[in-house]
Order: sequence, then C-alpha cells, then structure tokens
Amino acid sequence: MDYKKIADDVSQKIRSYSQDTSGWKVAKSTKNITISWKPSNEYPGNIYRGEGIIEDVPEKVIPFMYLAKYRSKWDSALKSYSILEEVDEDTFICHCITHSHGMGLISPREFVDVIHIRRYDGGVVSTNSISVEYDKCPVSSSPVRGFNNPCGYVCSPLPENPAHSRLVVFIQPDLGGLLPRSVVESALPSNVVGLISDAREGIKTLLQG
Repeated sequence: MDYKKIADDVSQKIRSYSQDTSGWKVAKSTKNITISWKPSNEYPGNIYRGEGIIEDVPEKVIPFMYLAKYRSKWDSALKSYSILEEVDEDTFICHCITHSHGMGLISPREFVDVIHIRRYDGGVVSTNSISVEYDKCPVSSSPVRGFNNPCGYVCSPLPENPAHSRLVVFIQPDLGGLLPRSVVESALPSNVVGLISDAREGIKTLLQG
C-alpha cells in the first residue's frame, strides 16, 4: 500500500476543509470552543469542525497531538494509543482504542490510521489522517473496527498572540457496527469539545509544567 500517496491525498483534503468557510452550522459552543458541522462528502454522516485556542506554538502543539508519549497521557477518550510504524519522518501508522461513550451506548472502537505531518507558510502545522488496512493489525471481532474518513488538526499562530495557537479539529468517523446514526451524531460534538479541552489542559501539565 502506498502510504505516502495516501498521506498526500488526505493532506490536500484537510487543507481544503480548513479553507472552506461556507455551510457550517454551529452544533455546540462553550466559552472558548466552537463545534460546527456540515454534511460530509465522504460518507453518509457529518463532518465536524472544532476550534479552540491552545496556549503554545504550533510546532509544540502538533507533536503533542500525535506522539504516543504525549497522547496516551492526556486524551481521556482513548483506552490505548500507539505508533505501529514510521513510514518516514513525517508519516506514521497509528493504532488506537477508544473507551465506551454515552453511558455505554457506544462500545469501544479501534482505528488504524496513517498520519502525515505537513507544514505551510506562516507557521501553520497540520496532522492529516485517514484509516487504512494494515496487515500487521488485522480486523478482529472485538473491539469493533471503525473507519476515520479524512480527519486532522490544523494549528496556526494566533495573530494577536503568536505564542498561542488556533487549533482547528476535523473529524468524520464511521464507527461501524449497528449504531443508529442519530446516536453517533449526538455524541460527536461533545467528544470534540472534550478533545480540545483535554489537549489544552494536557499541554499545560505535560509541556509547560
């Protein structure tokens, strides 16, 4: 499987999502995090966009989002997280298992993704991910294997305070199994809020002491 080609394709999609300003509807908003959605072009569900401020620069924030030594410590939604293979210095295969959600309505899921790190002018750094087949981690009966359609984090310096970053999260997971779509869609906005909140607090604890 040409993981570098897959990484390039998904990076272009995440870039296009970050430049798309039309049609987003607010699903959930807190004091400093906003979650929006629109119908996905990838699967019969929605794509979600979460935006919040992180108190550090993009080059420090992005490794914190995908390296196992950080992610496994701060992300309360994940039961386990590991890097299975380094394709090149900016491309990785990762495996994660989630905890159950919604008081057990959504059982644990596992994902195997390719993750590619890309940098753009202006200090913007992004992760770009999509689920892939990986022979060394075949599908098993438990937990249910989900599929992440193009997803990622786009982190850019905050213009009014370059020491801080604007983190924009894109997710559009197909959780598999027999879950009603309504159950999944009702859970995802809160999950994105939790992700950004956990990242913010984790960076304060792990990176800034």
